[in-house]
Amino acid sequence: MATAATILHADLDAFYASVEQLLDPSLRGKPIAVGGGVVLAASYEAKAFGVHGGMPGRRAHELCPQLIFVDGHFKDYQRLGDAAIKVIGDFTPLVERISIDEAFADVAGCTHLFGTPAEIATAIRRRVRAELGLPISVGVARTKHLAKIASQVAKPDGLVVVDPDTELEFLHQLNVELMWGVGPVTKARLAEIGVLTIGQLARTSGRSLERLLGPAAGDKLAALAWNRDPRQLRPHHRARSAGAQSALGRKPAVERVIRPTLLHLADRVATRLRAKSRPGRTVTVRVRFADLHAVTRSVTLDAPISATLILARLAEQLVRAILADHPHEKTISLLAISVSHLEEHWDLALELPLGLEDEVRRPGSRQGMARWAADCAVDKIRDRFGWDAIGYGSAALGLSRSVPDAFRSLAEKEL
Repeated sequence: MATAATILHADLDAFYASVEQLLDPSLRGKPIAVGGGVVLAASYEAKAFGVHGGMPGRRAHELCPQLIFVDGHFKDYQRLGDAAIKVIGDFTPLVERISIDEAFADVAGCTHLFGTPAEIATAIRRRVRAELGLPISVGVARTKHLAKIASQVAKPDGLVVVDPDTELEFLHQLNVELMWGVGPVTKARLAEIGVLTIGQLARTSGRSLERLLGPAAGDKLAALAWNRDPRQLRPHHRARSAGAQSALGRKPAVERVIRPTLLHLADRVATRLRAKSRPGRTVTVRVRFADLHAVTRSVTLDAPISATLILARLAEQLVRAILADHPHEKTISLLAISVSHLEEHWDLALELPLGLEDEVRRPGSRQGMARWAADCAVDKIRDRFGWDAIGYGSAALGLSRSVPDAFRSLAEKEL
């Protein structure tokens, strides 16, 4: 690992809400939320009342009666997010973008041109504010994990540089939920054994963490608690999988809920795979139940797929297998599909109609080719007239999508 603090993590503050306040100055200083039925993002003024992303709109209004809901300007999010990353790239080519509004940068090789890492971070913040009108927080540290934590501590609109000589002193005083990979469920489990800070986590025995979280997660968090993070930046890294998920609230685990949701998710995933000509061999589904307990199931195929209906049918089979293994679970809160083991160079092998049991899911079969042709026709129509111009059966009927697809697409990594 590096011995000097040269890793930057830059994160645009309350990005979507900040863009809305930029586009409409009358909203500045007021509590606003992007969305409607569900809060997609909230301004800091709204967060002060407890409003946060993913919250039902009705609950948000209860917490903040003066809350102003606005529609999202998704093209502006993409334009301004790209522009902010470009500012960072003007200082170093070693930039790893991890979402539309945040990125890591390694400035070790450019300090002779632009000054110390702290000076570079200050220059980035100044330019983003002056050129784009947006606030951005930056953390500077020796590792990616600590730089990300530092940027969270710096919010809103701040800069935190962690000295390598005092990094553990800085790290161990912080709340454990600031760590990468500690969500609400892990936080609650750690609280059960009295672990509330990163320092307490660092002093917890590995055996206790393994029993509580499992060997992989326990080892990972123990290492990060001591700032042992050997990961290097991966500039221009392409995603190794494509996925989509839908939070359902609390819905019954029945076909009228599951089938249209999975078809819609398969449509989003398969469209991306076809657009980049990168079919995949492994299909994975995730089902989260009402108690937030999640179960995954996957299958690896002989031939890579990117057809929407084939992917949807495989996902249905996997979800049914999960529900059969958990007969007492009657309520689900999330469904997700991902495709991995993506192929970059592949040839489609045509197959004879031999009446095989799994022929319907083979891309080279008669049914597979027919579905591929239908998908290509749908793609062409959408390219010309927009995504909503055409859809797939039950995926377009009766499915409530409180989170617009345009918003979801902002989080999808480049294939």
